[in-house]
Amino acid sequence: MIIFLRFSRLSLFNSKLKPLNRCSAKNIIAELSSYTPLLPKSRKGGINEPKYFVDYKEVEVHGGDGGDGCMSFAKIPRKEFAGPDGGDGGNGGHVIFIASNKKKSLNHLTSPVRGDKGVDGKSQNCHGAARDHTYIQVPMGTVISSVNGQELANLESDGDYHIAGRGGAGGKGNQFFLSNENRAPAVAEKGGKGEHQRLRVELRTMANIGLIGFPNAGKSTLLRAITRAKPKVAAYPFTTRNPFVGIMEYSDHEQITVADIPGLIRGAHQNLGLGFSFLQHIQRCTCLLYVIDLSYTEPWTQYKALQYELEQYQKGLSMRPNLIVANKVDLSVAEKNLEVLKDHVDLPVLAISADKGKGLEALMMQIRELYEKHKSENQMNK
Repeated sequence: MIIFLRFSRLSLFNSKLKPLNRCSAKNIIAELSSYTPLLPKSRKGGINEPKYFVDYKEVEVHGGDGGDGCMSFAKIPRKEFAGPDGGDGGNGGHVIFIASNKKKSLNHLTSPVRGDKGVDGKSQNCHGAARDHTYIQVPMGTVISSVNGQELANLESDGDYHIAGRGGAGGKGNQFFLSNENRAPAVAEKGGKGEHQRLRVELRTMANIGLIGFPNAGKSTLLRAITRAKPKVAAYPFTTRNPFVGIMEYSDHEQITVADIPGLIRGAHQNLGLGFSFLQHIQRCTCLLYVIDLSYTEPWTQYKALQYELEQYQKGLSMRPNLIVANKVDLSVAEKNLEVLKDHVDLPVLAISADKGKGLEALMMQIRELYEKHKSENQMNK
């Protein structure tokens, strides 16, 4: 009877599983093909922070505090005076700035930066653990100085580091103070405070090549044309408020960084317009490209004005390795203005159209020659 019931239940279950014939399967596939998946319209989680270039920041640094020592006395059965057993606190972690070739900007720095606090000591002679150091990666060529201008470190090569905030030492537990004169020390140390200071972090070398010129000269368009950077391009002045850095690549895997500097106006050395911030960016470029707008009837006056502003800000700044780039050669008045420009300057002029892509390969080769010449001269001087 029991076997019969089990067999009947199994047969009843199998009776529900009816195989699909070919027609019904085709109908189901055809019906499914008429549907399309609905993707969620809401944006994915996460914070979309603006990506912009930062070459100067003031950072407040706190080294990690040391862990406190423990005051404790051992509790052992049938031994009233077992003695102190308070452990020492662990050391706090340092805050260390380390140069890395993977970083190109300081936009990831946040303030304040705090090291980890050491672990407090425990009873039964358990010492607190020392905490790991906090490493902050910065680009190569970063200069760290105090707020009064004293230079503390110059991180030029990959792996160079500077201990910006030292961690405090761990406090001693009462077991440390045990002596023949004091068999029951009732004292323990607090952990030492970590080093606290405010620092200026800035890039001394921002890029190999700096594009300088008046507003709407076509610097951002040129950077878009020769690198993968995507600065804002518009028909009104001062579209670039912060420097953009792109990388030019060559077939031999050589890479040259190019910076689009915000536009300059006359009187910048007196802090007019973007003023000193603009000139500080230029100071951190090893070679300069004067981008001249050929739509002006007297384009050579732009070159002279740029040189004047640089010299007024820092003596010899305009004498850095440089090239003159005449942009917008595709305009109708460009040919006449180009000849006027060549007559008034002593340097060779490269005529290009960043918007139309004319003369860009020749320009990139000239930039490479300028960069290689500057690099070889630096190696000879060293």
